[in-house]
Amino acid sequence: MTLPIEQLQEQGREDTHDHAHRARRPQAVSRNIKDRTLAELAEWFATQGEPPFRARQVFQWLYQRGATDFEQMTNLAKPLRRLLAEHFELGALGRARVLRSADGSLKYAFALADGREVESVLMPNATHHTLCVSTQVGCAMGCDFCMTGRMGLVRNLTPGEIVGQVVEAARDVDEGKFIRNVVFMGMGEPLHNYRALVKAIDILREDMGFGFSARRVTVSTSGLVPQLRWFAQDRVRAQLAISLNATTDAVRSRLMPVNRRWNIAALLEACREFPVEHRSRITFEYILIQGVTDDLADARRLVKLLHGLKCKVNLIPFNATPDSAYQAPPLEHVQAFQQALLERGLLATVRLSKGQDIQAACGQLVVGERRRPLPGRHPAT
Repeated sequence: MTLPIEQLQEQGREDTHDHAHRARRPQAVSRNIKDRTLAELAEWFATQGEPPFRARQVFQWLYQRGATDFEQMTNLAKPLRRLLAEHFELGALGRARVLRSADGSLKYAFALADGREVESVLMPNATHHTLCVSTQVGCAMGCDFCMTGRMGLVRNLTPGEIVGQVVEAARDVDEGKFIRNVVFMGMGEPLHNYRALVKAIDILREDMGFGFSARRVTVSTSGLVPQLRWFAQDRVRAQLAISLNATTDAVRSRLMPVNRRWNIAALLEACREFPVEHRSRITFEYILIQGVTDDLADARRLVKLLHGLKCKVNLIPFNATPDSAYQAPPLEHVQAFQQALLERGLLATVRLSKGQDIQAACGQLVVGERRRPLPGRHPAT
């Protein structure tokens, strides 16, 4: 179910107080082997009297070779393979549906062990691919322009379910190509599932696994300020993208209820404190909605808001959703907005979303029955 903003507020206070101790919280023991980091798996092998390098071997089988059965791990002795099968499951995700866009993008509906589904999108480029990954079934944020927000929050994904999306999508990448970028921009608010997110990033970046560099992993957040500060304190090795989407609190609060708790000033204060590494920038995502966020006065305000920040702006024309009252501006208006930013020294790009014909673009992912009205029924003004 969707968490009211007041409950998110309270959770933010509790979690901030407990931040230093969260790693010591008792965790339920999972049989999904993909829920374990390399260090955790090495520790388990040690309890079985096995050397730590066994964990590296298993990671290679899971993430480099795409093993679908423990018996395929032929450089492990048969008794050890049986022991793994007794203690773990491979946690494979089922494919409930796979849709192919005219532009070559693939939208997956992955079936989870409890019967729920979650969506991911694989976007092809000439030599590599980008995978848009989900962190939750549904989302608690309730952003008015986003279909996922209509679901409410059903549940968090485990680290293994997050990583499993990459494992499964990698099976569809043509030989000679690879998944170069992983973006946490699918269903859910990544920082709302903080511990699972950080653990999944650790697994994905492991050299014995996929070996993603920090520059190729991006986490997008709607602006949970306490968790944003954890992200900075923990020095999570990933790029940061902030869904800003408006230049006044009045409009942003209507579009994004999270702004009622952490407004633009509070969000940008946390961004100014964020340690941006050399050769990196914070990305501010800004959805252009005709008549709502696309006025050239918004462009001028955006420049003032972001002044002094090491950042860039990613302009995203609104992706239409069924029955939405919102519309994207004409392309020439998008280009004029971009030019207004560039002329004032703010780096700005335009993202023309892929997969729109299969409802796979930004803000279009949704599974199951909608629990609230469609976005744009009460447009922000």
